[in-house]
Amino acid sequence: MSESKPPTPTPGDTYKGWLFKWTNYIKGYQRRWFVLSNGLLSYYRTQAEMGHTCRGTINLATANIAVEDSCNFVISNGGAQTYHLKANSEVERQRWITALELAKAKAVDMQANSDDSGDECPAVPPTSGQGGGCRNSEVQSTLRTLNSKVEDLTTCNDLIVKHGSALQRSLSELEALRVGGDMGEKIRQVTERATLFRITSNAMINACRDFLSLAQTHSKRWQKALQVERDQRIRLEETLEQLAKQHNHLERAFRGATVLPSSFSNPALGSKGGASGKGDASDEDDDNEFFDAMEDPAEFITVPADPKYHKRSGSNVSGLSSEIGMDDQSFDELSLASNPESPQPLAELEPVRQRRTRIPDKPNYYLNLWSIMKNCIGKELSKIPMPVNFNEPLSMLQRLSEDLEYYELLDKAAKCQSSLEQMCYVAAFTVSSYSTTVHRTGKPFNPLLGETFELDRLRECGYRSLCEQVSHHPPAAAHHAFSEKGWSLRQEITLASKFRGKYLSIMPLGSIQCLFDKSNNHYSWKKVTTTVHNIIVGKLWIDQSGEIDVVNHRTGDRCHLKFAPYSYFSRDVPRKVTGVVTDKAGKAHYVLSGTWDEKMEFSRVMQSSKGENGTEGKQRTVYQTLKAKEIWTKNPLPEGAENMYFFSSLALTLNEPEDGVAPTDSRRRPDQRLMEDGRWDEANAEKQRLEEKQRTTRREREREAVKAASSPEEAVTEDSINDSPLKTEAGETGTEASEVSDESAHQDNYQALWFEKLDDPVSGEVLHVYKGGYWEAKDQGSWDICPDIF
Repeated sequence: MSESKPPTPTPGDTYKGWLFKWTNYIKGYQRRWFVLSNGLLSYYRTQAEMGHTCRGTINLATANIAVEDSCNFVISNGGAQTYHLKANSEVERQRWITALELAKAKAVDMQANSDDSGDECPAVPPTSGQGGGCRNSEVQSTLRTLNSKVEDLTTCNDLIVKHGSALQRSLSELEALRVGGDMGEKIRQVTERATLFRITSNAMINACRDFLSLAQTHSKRWQKALQVERDQRIRLEETLEQLAKQHNHLERAFRGATVLPSSFSNPALGSKGGASGKGDASDEDDDNEFFDAMEDPAEFITVPADPKYHKRSGSNVSGLSSEIGMDDQSFDELSLASNPESPQPLAELEPVRQRRTRIPDKPNYYLNLWSIMKNCIGKELSKIPMPVNFNEPLSMLQRLSEDLEYYELLDKAAKCQSSLEQMCYVAAFTVSSYSTTVHRTGKPFNPLLGETFELDRLRECGYRSLCEQVSHHPPAAAHHAFSEKGWSLRQEITLASKFRGKYLSIMPLGSIQCLFDKSNNHYSWKKVTTTVHNIIVGKLWIDQSGEIDVVNHRTGDRCHLKFAPYSYFSRDVPRKVTGVVTDKAGKAHYVLSGTWDEKMEFSRVMQSSKGENGTEGKQRTVYQTLKAKEIWTKNPLPEGAENMYFFSSLALTLNEPEDGVAPTDSRRRPDQRLMEDGRWDEANAEKQRLEEKQRTTRREREREAVKAASSPEEAVTEDSINDSPLKTEAGETGTEASEVSDESAHQDNYQALWFEKLDDPVSGEVLHVYKGGYWEAKDQGSWDICPDIF
């Protein structure tokens, strides 16, 4: 199974293990250490807290235990306390339910009768001839003996009270008596009463000793009997665990898993497929893990294909189409590993620049929101400057260039012979571009109009990239990259954002296109929605959700990717991504699965069939696949990344100063450089200066355009924080939204330096496409046409 191993019962009445407990709508389910002991369920944050801090306890004697689904269950004692709990797996949940029900039954019996009849059985189970009568007679005899001893103790107690009171009175009279003839009589009475009190006390002590001895004798027998009950409970739980596993297998088989016969012509609904018939526990675990990772209740499920498809050679493709045989060969690991590109000895001899691996640590500055807002009273909303405290020392153009961190995927795609396999690598590349956002809650600097950023990795990685801010109203950035390996990438991104109160949704508009020189395959796709949560209260965190259709416009192949939004109540892996690669006819060939922040896998589809209806009544497709292969894995973050804005190794090098770049390059932006150096106060002042300079330049450009057109001057609202981020926080959202609405009728009259507007035949829109000349200007060191924006 893919779930973690459930806890094992420990000797005695104690049962311990990790569970997920619902805390609140901000934190959701949190991992807690639970301890079940003596009819009480307690929990702690960690195991170390068991010795000193208990976070909560619920008495099972009055509690109600309810099962919600395969992993969730609820424990409530009538409204005062309610625990919503979630186990890692169905088997683990069943173990906990069994332990809780047994503990509850014993707690109820102990509450009704202090001498639980279930614990008074003999240490050795009686034979069939004795039956239950022997047990009952022994229990009754023991109870009668103990009751008799208790009555003796009660009688002795009454006598001690009586004689003690009389002795106290005699002592009082003796103290008040004067010396005389009655002295001897009074002393004799006191002596007699003291003797009676001593005799009664000795009787009390002897009765207590007899009762204690009898109780200790039977306590040993009861402990042995209790151990027998515990052993039986453990055997019962192990049996239930096996039954739960068998039930899980049968349920999945019922959902539509089919066993492929010797021919594709007669597919029959079967148990689990040939892969599970080996009886190997490790194979069973692998199959279950793959199934869980790929499961999507709303669309499709996958099951392992028959073993014969794993063993079939490339030439043995009887019963399959020639296209399937070709794709199966290209799917083999040797399709890429055995065909490495030719070495380039000249490039290897040239020295490669050593890039930096650290930047100054992020200062721990306290941000007082009131100190910001009090200076904004009476000002226009569009003129409120936002401090760099919300930013990270990179621009939006540099964040766009980070999409190329996993350029190797496109290099591998360029070498694929099959367009369907090439689609898998392109789809993995689209997912990989989001891996850098998982911890990056700081917003990038919004580019100034005309700002550029070059990423020249021709010698190290074989590609060059150029970005330019081509519009300010609406804000838009154009990006172009090309590689010596035979691919090019271009995109133009515009933003739309909506503030929902607790979270901010950012919808990138515009398409991304990738072209391969050798095959002339032309791919396009759009980005999903980015959501920033806990804008007002709590710790900021990022989520990606939505669907992407990667389309090959030459062949008609398509990959439908689904980014599942995070849910507190979902049993799926967080940040889950699933996808299916289909040809022009809609036939599935590959299935992709993974998470957008860790890794992606793909597997070949050998057969598909219709399974059970989903939750919305839709019939889900069951794909029989070969063993999944890893296609992309996220690079580990550098050491100390948490102190460097969670930058990746590539991000650390993006703002590194370089000679020969354009005067408009983001590396030369002064406020961004000051923030990276930790001089935030100076960066805020420089940021305001740049924004005011941009507004002044824009007004001059508008006046010149009005004069040239001889038309009435338009009223234009000034702005300072219209820089719309692609991945942003809440700081500038309200301002940007108002500016976009105020400026909806206005379009920048700016002419991009390195990009030109062309009609895109794929999307039908007018896009900025790289027109050339930048790298030639860099080689010549000629930047005369670049404006002074810094």
